[in-house]
Amino acid sequence: MEFVYDVEIVHLLVSAVHRYEGRPSDGPLPAPVGESESRERVEVRTSLGIVGDRHFGHHAHRTAAVTVMAEESLDYVREVLEAEEPLDPAATRRNIVLRGVDVDRLRGAQFSLDTGAGAVHFQAHRPANPCAWMDVVLAPGAHKALRGRGGMRCEPLSDGILTLGAAVLRSTVDLARQPTLV
Repeated sequence: MEFVYDVEIVHLLVSAVHRYEGRPSDGPLPAPVGESESRERVEVRTSLGIVGDRHFGHHAHRTAAVTVMAEESLDYVREVLEAEEPLDPAATRRNIVLRGVDVDRLRGAQFSLDTGAGAVHFQAHRPANPCAWMDVVLAPGAHKALRGRGGMRCEPLSDGILTLGAAVLRSTVDLARQPTLV
């Protein structure tokens, strides 16, 4: 059975460098001068990742080259921590942040995203567990609040282009949002 969802890609990130190194209290490294990590469009390559990203083509990251997260996870953290401002999806360092499905239920499943240029297929492998950096870059307590909501590490199974905005997600598992017990 295939499940089809209308979703929205709300953020795309391509980072040439690993910026969360060392102690979180020291703060993240700056982005390379002149580089915008937030993108309107990304190019995905089979088994390689997102063109221009720090994990692109690295064999050690083949099954985790692309990270996908639900924006609803950030909404949850904001609510639990009573943060006044929306949380910045770029701070999570996830490549694709989308709204409309429970991404964390994708573990082990194949899925595709289509923003109009053809479906890009992925295999979700394992959770993208949050780290202590989330307490520094999002809000104190975000690390704990994101446990089980950090998204998935995925392997691209096809080439394609993804853009911000409306998309169709097809999956072999039911990703309908479940009620959150607080």
